[in-house]
Amino acid sequence: MPRLEIADDGFRLDDRPFRIISGGLHYFRVHPEQWVDRLRKARLLGLNTVETYVPWNLHAPRPGEFRLDGGLDLPRFLDLAAAEGLHVLLRPGPYICAEWEGGGLPSWLLAQDGIALRSGDPRFLAAVDGYLAALLTPLKPHLASAGGPIIAVQLENEYGAYADDTGYLADLAALLRTHLGEDVPLFTCDQPSDLARGGLDGVLRTVNFGSRAEAGLAELRRHQPTGPLMCSEFWIGWFDRWGAAHTARDAADAAAELEKLLAAGASVNIYMLHGGTNFGLTNGANDKGTYRPTVTSYDYDALLDEAGDPTPKYTAFREVIARHAPVPDEPVPAPSPKLTPTVVELDSAAPLFACDGLFGTPVRADRPRTMEELGQSFGFVLYETELTTEGPTVLRVGEVRDRAQVFVDGQPVGVLERENHEHALAFHAPRSGARLAVLVENQGRVNYGPGIHDRKGLLGTVTVNGDEPAAWTSSPLPLDTLDGLGPLAPAPGPVVGPALHRGTFDLARPADGHLALDGWTKGLAWVNGFPLGRYWSRGPQTTLYVPAPALRPGRNEITVLELHATTTPTVELRDRADLGPTED
Repeated sequence: MPRLEIADDGFRLDDRPFRIISGGLHYFRVHPEQWVDRLRKARLLGLNTVETYVPWNLHAPRPGEFRLDGGLDLPRFLDLAAAEGLHVLLRPGPYICAEWEGGGLPSWLLAQDGIALRSGDPRFLAAVDGYLAALLTPLKPHLASAGGPIIAVQLENEYGAYADDTGYLADLAALLRTHLGEDVPLFTCDQPSDLARGGLDGVLRTVNFGSRAEAGLAELRRHQPTGPLMCSEFWIGWFDRWGAAHTARDAADAAAELEKLLAAGASVNIYMLHGGTNFGLTNGANDKGTYRPTVTSYDYDALLDEAGDPTPKYTAFREVIARHAPVPDEPVPAPSPKLTPTVVELDSAAPLFACDGLFGTPVRADRPRTMEELGQSFGFVLYETELTTEGPTVLRVGEVRDRAQVFVDGQPVGVLERENHEHALAFHAPRSGARLAVLVENQGRVNYGPGIHDRKGLLGTVTVNGDEPAAWTSSPLPLDTLDGLGPLAPAPGPVVGPALHRGTFDLARPADGHLALDGWTKGLAWVNGFPLGRYWSRGPQTTLYVPAPALRPGRNEITVLELHATTTPTVELRDRADLGPTED
């Protein structure tokens, strides 16, 4: 594929004027066997480009380790994009925001005391250098200068909303040039009010917005008098958080704003073409004074819904694009086949604390260890100590990151939530020598603002009746695999407290579906070991997307970790999603 050039009057490709019409499609939020389908639908929309972030924390789960396999096989994704005739905008961060855990920054960075993320801290830059070397070296054959689809690479991500250290941006640009070469253009993106702070001389500035297109483009032109006009994130929907309403945007309103963008001659990246799913434990969170974790679905009210089906917004955008660029003379793709609604009984169960194979090696110390000190990124930590008094007892914690369930001799006595700014819990200790256990859930590291330095677990001083316990045991529960979970016994009756539940069902043919957990409280779900993500009765979403490739003909297995209790032993596979009510 030809190189992209940045000229005073716009983009040029193969020495001809070129307008980027792109859509966001994050490979890591889509089952890899569905990449072809989503890319085909990008082409049929009339796009000539797709954009993707790169999550450093998934590709490098531990220092010195780098993965490009399975759902992280970025070279394969790039090959598939090229096969559809699509260019690619690559956004490797190192920080990506994206409502993703920690903004994509690996948690192991936070094991270093005092490290300053997104800065010129030598420890951070050294880690970034290693990351970019591991990522970009195998991607060089996929650069446009080598005949591949990558036409431009983003430098950082909305940096002006975070800081204004141009020295850091210059250092990062130099690292990108070292590992990319000089042939692929770099660009930055910022919201209109942050364009001055987030840009770097010699690097193309682009702007992010969801409305008031004329004003946003005018502000970009004020900071960049010549060169292409581009909106790198045209927000056509939004993400959801637990406990709030589902966010939706009228298709006609969004399409009218796209018309203004394209009529102005600007290039655009539609955010999102297809949002996908925060599978497993990968959702992020926001904290602007109050911690707010993001839900599992990243539907984003995008052009393709969470199951990849075209929405009315897809059709409306296709009509707008057709007035400004060629659109394939093919019909809008039909929805994918869906599962027949099926009730599944989860008739086997086991208490979580009895499932030793899921826990990592306990660490004994004079204080609770953070997740980062335990070398753990996702999941839970079980903290245990011995009570030395009986009767009225108060547990006080410096910081709960993020949700703590407290047990005495295995019995639940309360919950502490970061979201509610809770630090103390009163309970009755039945005896001296009773076992105090605190199960702490990482509900998602903050992905935006200074809160990205978000260490997890029990932080600060922890006291019982004013005294610090002399010894603690910290046991990791990462839940990155269920391989350590053996067979579960038939459940004799209701199981209360954290417990694993399992049941099976049969299918003649796999298809997309949605798992409903009505009557369940809070936890995680898997299908055939594939992590669907978190559920929570507070909503808004009440179903979890089940991708067809996670299923198989014949016998299938559902596993649920319920942290509290359920009113029913059954779950239901449905043919449609329920992401919750929208605001009036």
